[in-house]
Amino acid sequence: MYSLLLAIIYVAFVSLGLPDSLVGAGWPVMQRDLGVPVAYAGIVTMIIAGGTIVSSLASERLTRRLGTGVVTALSVGLTAAALLGFSQSGSFWVLCLWAVPYGLGAGAVDAALNNYVALHYAARHMSWLHGCWGLGASISPFVMSHAITSGAGWPSAYLTIGLAQVVLTAVLLVSTPLWGRVNPVAQKGGSTGGTGSGGAEERSGHVPLAQALRIPGVRLVLVAFFAYCALETTSIVWASTFLVTARDVAPATAAAFASLFLIGITAGRFLTGFVADRIGDRWLIRGGFAAVGVGALLLLVPLESDVLALAGLVVAGLGCAPVYPAIIHSTPVNFGRGSSQAVIGIQMAAAYTGSTLAPPAFGALSAWTGLWVLPLFLAVLAALGLVMSERLNQLVTRRALVGEHASA
Repeated sequence: MYSLLLAIIYVAFVSLGLPDSLVGAGWPVMQRDLGVPVAYAGIVTMIIAGGTIVSSLASERLTRRLGTGVVTALSVGLTAAALLGFSQSGSFWVLCLWAVPYGLGAGAVDAALNNYVALHYAARHMSWLHGCWGLGASISPFVMSHAITSGAGWPSAYLTIGLAQVVLTAVLLVSTPLWGRVNPVAQKGGSTGGTGSGGAEERSGHVPLAQALRIPGVRLVLVAFFAYCALETTSIVWASTFLVTARDVAPATAAAFASLFLIGITAGRFLTGFVADRIGDRWLIRGGFAAVGVGALLLLVPLESDVLALAGLVVAGLGCAPVYPAIIHSTPVNFGRGSSQAVIGIQMAAAYTGSTLAPPAFGALSAWTGLWVLPLFLAVLAALGLVMSERLNQLVTRRALVGEHASA
């Protein structure tokens, strides 16, 4: 039963990643067919991000009321309906309307599944879970490419992915009795690299947003998560343009290595899963942010050869791999199991906020300074994330020591 439910969760996260690359992959054709400027892609993605932030913040209340299994099934069903709506959209404003349930579904399932795995499964499964997301995000551009080259058109890609999510919704609805039968993994000691439980006191019942924000350390982890997601998304959006413009790399080579950044994240998460339980969440986060910093420095070295710059992009991608899963997995230990769903919901909102705001912010900065500043931008975000996560570690360690003295 433990393994069966885990397999379903893995498939759910592949499904969660599938729609994430569709807009970007199909937009050059979509914007032409819809008769709108290229820049209008930002409107669609902003609507999706807005819905995701709202549902992430509401996920704690929904999950406590309905249960993780039901929330996951309903969220995937909502996303499936939105994708089928995309496939039938003949105008831009209809696309924008369907973007609302698209975002609402994605945010709720993301927060609910992340918390469930953090509570019930070991660190390696969290790494592999997010590797499954990357697998889904890597598959959907090929689905879009096939739909366009075959003459079926971009709506066919949304229809295909939408139907796949309809099937998954049915599987999730059938599996809802399983979700309450998995015993939680003990969140003690080595799995996080912490010092004993390290968490806040256990809570029961609904944890309001304002109360969750007042938990010591929550604001530190929100800044760290914001910084991580900001640097990840900025790298994905701007890496290829940086290589071509600032380093004179051939466009085809730059595109290939920019894609390797995402592939590095995906492969890194699968590989990290084999050592995550032994290394612990804290060292995964430290090593990840440090590797991103090293990659940024390699991008910055002003050599005529492109080798270091290209290697820096790959190193940065591998560095990104463990950070997101490790931050999520350490949440129940850092803030208490009873508060973890509320905190993870806020973390998801911070993540999507960083992903939404950072790329245009860097675009505005680069218009003033030039694209050469990208490595410095990434290095600053990596340093910010590392400093905030280390401050959180110190806080959790002190709290654990106080608890030990009090119980002695």
